[in-house]
Amino acid sequence: MEKACTETEESSAGHWMRGWLPVTAYMALIFYFSSLSHPDEKLPKVLFEALSDKLLHAIEYAVLAVLSYRAFRRAAGSFAARYAVLFAIITASLYGVTDEVHQAFVPLRTAGWSDWAADTAGGVIGAVGYRRFAERGAKDGFS
Repeated sequence: MEKACTETEESSAGHWMRGWLPVTAYMALIFYFSSLSHPDEKLPKVLFEALSDKLLHAIEYAVLAVLSYRAFRRAAGSFAARYAVLFAIITASLYGVTDEVHQAFVPLRTAGWSDWAADTAGGVIGAVGYRRFAERGAKDGFS
């Protein structure tokens, strides 16, 4: 019996890790690039030449919202799963605020409400878009 309880706890912890580790790792990656005075030196130049700054913010936070949505749906309990879209948008938006505050202290970087607005818009697009994609996949039998 003790072994069964231990296996259940481990599988539950593993389930939680599979849900939240990608979110945490991606947030760390955002933090790392935000801490650089010139992040464009570490990333492909085509990103900065072909896409606007606001579009890059929206894409970056759409990915965060998708990862957050998945974690809320799969590894945060039934209440969070029910409100996963809302919680994913809030997560992306609040992390966007912390990112802008962080950048205010990085040399040669600036913080701006328009960047935060792009982060939040990306969060909305990512969470809502991924939910629709996931629902369509479930309806078609691909989930």
